[in-house]
Amino acid sequence: MGARALFRAVIMGPPGSGKGTVSERIVSTFGLKYVASGELLRDNIRRETGFPRTVPQAEELHKVYKLDTVIKLNVPFETIKERLTSRWIHPGSGRVYNTNFNPPKVAGIDDLTGEPLIQRDDDKPQTVILRLQAYEELTQPVLEYYRNKGILEVFSGTETNKIWPLVHAFVSKKLPVLC
Repeated sequence: MGARALFRAVIMGPPGSGKGTVSERIVSTFGLKYVASGELLRDNIRRETGFPRTVPQAEELHKVYKLDTVIKLNVPFETIKERLTSRWIHPGSGRVYNTNFNPPKVAGIDDLTGEPLIQRDDDKPQTVILRLQAYEELTQPVLEYYRNKGILEVFSGTETNKIWPLVHAFVSKKLPVLC
């Protein structure tokens, strides 16, 4: 059995755009190992949430680990705002509900314990707007850097289930599907 080729990709998108779901689907569909940037870069680059956030960080990442592709999930901010502000959490267990597509049986109450749900500060409407604006301002130069390198692929849509087939087709061209 020969050595397995490496596929180095970064998935970028605003908070709530589906990065985690797309990452999980790529890993399970193609039999890849997911390595968080924090693990990968611990000894080389200071890791921050949303890494890389700046062009110098992107340049350093590319020097240390030459990326094959950068996948940008382009989801309209209104869609993300609605998705995030509809999210409620059971603080004891971390169970997540969404009033639009995964509501609790009784509004504001955890299905299993009957305890009240909370909305994280990060999911409150004004905070979501500020987070999305900050993301947009910070990442535009980074995305332009990757576009100029010829490795940026943009996938647009309002739902992960509609974006996923496009990402799958793209990654399929780069890697064989493992059975």
